[in-house]
Amino acid sequence: MAVVPCVKIRMMTRLTFKYRIYPTKRQMALLESTLGYCQELYNAALQERRDAWRINRESVNFRNQCAQLVGIKEVRPELNGVYSQVLQDTLHRVDKTFKAFFARVKRKAKAGFPRFRSHARYNSFTYPQLGFSVQGNHLCLSKIGKVKIKLHRLIEGRIKTLTIKREAGRWFACFSVELRRAPLPASTIRVGCDVGLTAFATLSDGTEVENPRWYREAQAKLRRAQRKVARRKKGGNGRRKAVQLLQRMHAHVHNQRSDFHHKISHWLVANNGTIAVEDLNVKGLASGMLAREVTDAGWGMFLEKIAYKAENAGRQFFRVNPRGTSQTCLCGASTPKTLSQRRHQCSVCGLSANRDHVSAQIILSRAGIPPSSVNASH
Repeated sequence: MAVVPCVKIRMMTRLTFKYRIYPTKRQMALLESTLGYCQELYNAALQERRDAWRINRESVNFRNQCAQLVGIKEVRPELNGVYSQVLQDTLHRVDKTFKAFFARVKRKAKAGFPRFRSHARYNSFTYPQLGFSVQGNHLCLSKIGKVKIKLHRLIEGRIKTLTIKREAGRWFACFSVELRRAPLPASTIRVGCDVGLTAFATLSDGTEVENPRWYREAQAKLRRAQRKVARRKKGGNGRRKAVQLLQRMHAHVHNQRSDFHHKISHWLVANNGTIAVEDLNVKGLASGMLAREVTDAGWGMFLEKIAYKAENAGRQFFRVNPRGTSQTCLCGASTPKTLSQRRHQCSVCGLSANRDHVSAQIILSRAGIPPSSVNASH
């Protein structure tokens, strides 16, 4: 496996600004009905494509389905209560889903044919261009009205789209913006980063980042919430409330993990000119005996955050072959270790150090940094 560098500087970048919104009961009913109509249209469009191919061997595209919207509104006048571009974007989602499916088939990956969405699993709709505006502390949405919004930070850049999202009974506005950002000042500092479970990350300079283990910390509360769901009668209002409570707890853990990843990745990119990491198969690791711990750490999300932040900042970012990084010494000798052995001991050169620290140095050397420039601890 070759070293995969990321050295392109992206002058224009896409970011998402997410804010909590507080709809009234009437507005919440309108938001829920909009989601319901979009989910119904999504499933109908998916069904049409499946039937057209199965019965007549014909392909239906976005343009074909979009042209039918006028006729559909005549039969279903209630759809006039949904902004037209929101309905068009729903059909775009179906189109993107099928394009992604065919792309997976082409590259011989696990295809996963597009599936129907239940109301509980259809949680957002998008204004692609128009139909919304921000006026002070209110978000004006076409067909819905002025909704109170908590703008905890200014929206930067040019707004491209707005997505209204339902998460565990709460509502959020997600603005996708296009933003021009200048690269960070040049830095000659080069660092290798080894992710792990004992320490979340160990750098080639010896710095260790503690593993917070958010999911493990919340497990007792999550178990109690799950038992509460199991005791409630299916279809009842009590079960709905219990499910919502469980969803909010999981969302809280996710937000903690994401915030931690953002802070650590920002710190790495801001203070280093070159960053090297392992090109890990995180999905494969998450299917083994340490699945829960690997999922809790969220290595995949963390490495992706470093990658795009490095590109936006004009930093060098390398993904290197992970094979044997923890079983090799800086001198090149093979030093086999079990997972429980946390100390690196080389019988050839006598190097004795923390195994993750040595691994981070090996990762940096595989990015093309000469081994002689890597600080070793004897």
